[in-house]
This record gives sequence, structure tokens and C-alpha cells, in this order.
Amino acid sequence: MAVDKAEVSRGSVEVDGITCPYLQAGPSDAREAVVFFHGNPGSSEDWRAGVGAAGTFARAIAIDQPGFGQADKPAGFDHTYTGHAEHLARVLEQLGIERAHVVGHDLGGRWMLDWAAKNPDRFASAVIVAGGVLLDYRWHYLARIWRMPVIGELFMKVPSRRLFRLILRRGNPRGLPRDFVDRMYDDMTGPTRRAIIALYRPTFDWNARSYELSRELDKLDRPVKVIWGRADPYIPLAQADRQLDTFPGAEITVFDRSGHWPFMDDPERFEETLLPFLQSVLARSR
Repeated sequence: MAVDKAEVSRGSVEVDGITCPYLQAGPSDAREAVVFFHGNPGSSEDWRAGVGAAGTFARAIAIDQPGFGQADKPAGFDHTYTGHAEHLARVLEQLGIERAHVVGHDLGGRWMLDWAAKNPDRFASAVIVAGGVLLDYRWHYLARIWRMPVIGELFMKVPSRRLFRLILRRGNPRGLPRDFVDRMYDDMTGPTRRAIIALYRPTFDWNARSYELSRELDKLDRPVKVIWGRADPYIPLAQADRQLDTFPGAEITVFDRSGHWPFMDDPERFEETLLPFLQSVLARSR
């Protein structure tokens, strides 16, 4: 069933000298908004359809994080979860968003939850798509390569467009749109590849921080929807259930024939799952 879409416009915001483009629909002056976050190696364009759909009943916005998409890629940016969360807080403030219903995929789901833990008064609800707080998680095969000094850098120089397409066939039984895959590849410039390496080489105890974050978020009791593809080769389905350790009241929906990008390989069902949740939490909030 076709979903109505609002007109999506493009803008940009500058914070700390870093310019980040964004997509926006709905009332641009609303203080409450649905905010979409891409993962690795995504961009705001991943969420164009979602922004248009949510924009029919709310202010909706998707942002390119520093180092990704068409955002600035400064060499000295703090590519840690904390660094991205702090930047996000300043971006939302600049955009006049005082209360956010956050939707995040992959690493974007973690960035937004680090932000939520530090800004509980502004955190209204969350939709977690193949990401979130990963407890006792073992890195996927690409992450293990990226985490290895020298080898990670060498690997990043190798992938051609054709190899990139082949890599993304794994674990995506429905396939992914060619233009989506090509856009991700085009966005993976040298600075973005270096940003990915930095993100996957934390100097802290990653799992300990995840448990700490889980305890912080568990106190907040916010509405949460979890959406996962059963065939996800990067973050296994078991991690969908682990979101209940952090959000005991979360609703979980599994797409049986989807992989890591259910919003791309089954967009109609994704919107049918996402939009009623957002409409419900926005109605309660208002």
C-alpha cells in the first residue's frame, strides 16, 4: 500500500565549523521532531522515504554525521560514540529541536542512544533498526578486519565497486537497490574510510561501556520499537532480543527475509511498521 509523502527539502547546519547537510519535511519550526540517523557507511539519503512519510504528520529530519555522506570530514573529529553524540546534541540545538523521537540504523542507533542517555529531557522515544545497545556482542568479519592496524587500512584501499556489491549480497536475501548500493560506495571516499577505521578502534572497553549505557537508559522508561532482519550478517538477530535488557517494554518486529537494511529491501513493510509507532508516540507526547 502506497504511503503519502510530504515534500522533502535539503538544508545544512554548521556546528563547530563542521557543515552537515540534512533532509527535512513537515513543519520546519516545530520544536518536537522525528530525527533519523544513518549507519555505516550511510547518509541522510538512506532515510529520504522515511523523512517524507513522517513529514506528513510531524517535523522529520535526517542528518549526515561528520565523516559520512556529504558532511564535512575534518581529520581531527572525535570518531567515538561520545564524539558523535556530543556533536548531535549541538546540531539539534542549532536546529531548534527540543524533543526528539529518534530513529537509528546500525551505528546511528548507538550514536542516538548515547545522546539520549546524556539528554534524557529531550529524548522522547526510539526506533532501533539493527543496532542499539549491543551487549556481549562479537564484531562481524568486516569489523574485525577494520580493527587490525595496517591490515584495516590496506583492506580499505582494495574494494572496487564490483567487490563492494558482492560483499553486500551476503545476508541480504531480498537484494538491495542498485542505486542505494552505488550511492554508499560513492560516499566512501578516503576520509570516510578513515572515519570508519577510527570508529571501529575504540581505546576504551567497548562492552563495559555498553553495559553502562544500558543501565543509564533502563532508568528512562521510554517507548521503543526494535526492527530487525532475520538474515542480518553483521548484527545477529539475537541482539534484537538483547535490546530488552535495556528497554524491557520494547516492541520487536522481525523481517524474516530481510538483511541489515530492512528499510531498503522491504520499504513498504518497513513504513507500515514504523509509521503507526511514530504516530502513536507523537500523539501521546502532544
